[in-house]
Amino acid sequence: MGPLGHGAEGLSPMEFTPTDAETLQRILRWRRDVRHFRTDPIDGQALARLRSAMDCAPSVGNSRPWRVVQVNDPALRAAVRAEFTRCNTEAGKLYSGPQLNDYIRLKLAGLDTAPVQLAVYTLTNPAEGHGLGRQTMPETLRQSTAMAIHTLWLAARAENLGLGIVSILDPRAMVRLLSVDPGWEFQAYLCLGHPEFSDDTPLLHREGWQETTAHPWEER
Repeated sequence: MGPLGHGAEGLSPMEFTPTDAETLQRILRWRRDVRHFRTDPIDGQALARLRSAMDCAPSVGNSRPWRVVQVNDPALRAAVRAEFTRCNTEAGKLYSGPQLNDYIRLKLAGLDTAPVQLAVYTLTNPAEGHGLGRQTMPETLRQSTAMAIHTLWLAARAENLGLGIVSILDPRAMVRLLSVDPGWEFQAYLCLGHPEFSDDTPLLHREGWQETTAHPWEER
């Protein structure tokens, strides 16, 4: 949008309808952290649309610091899977008794079946944006990457695809495994594909690990 909310020259300002708002609410409500995928591939055009959607995400100073690596090589995928297994075993040591049994029972990654797997990094000192907006809060670069991931997540859901984050990984190992450029900080490993089923209840809520509750919106 241009100054004073006007669109680009020759275009009318965009006005959305209540139907658009309802559609967005449905997408938000049905977004899930997917771990159960079918193995059939994603259409190339759909994947291109998702990439374009991610490019529309907001970023501090228009720096666009996210860097995405699509991991196709079977050996690299196996290395990521092994790193997840190692980290998951260590994470399990935090629990004991019935809670440990619950943890072991949870499916925490879709690494074995997701047809598309993306490693996402943040460039920690991008030339783009010329440092605007991040001098007192450099973490806004990571926040920008997080917003790009969320944009991709919603766009994937609108394409009837599922996306899940694999967070049980050592960031330093993920920098080494993919031999990324200096200054790339690992942020997330994403599994993308057609979900085996659709559910409006988060998996961890449904499995009894943590209920989903609304947090208060405070006014002061």
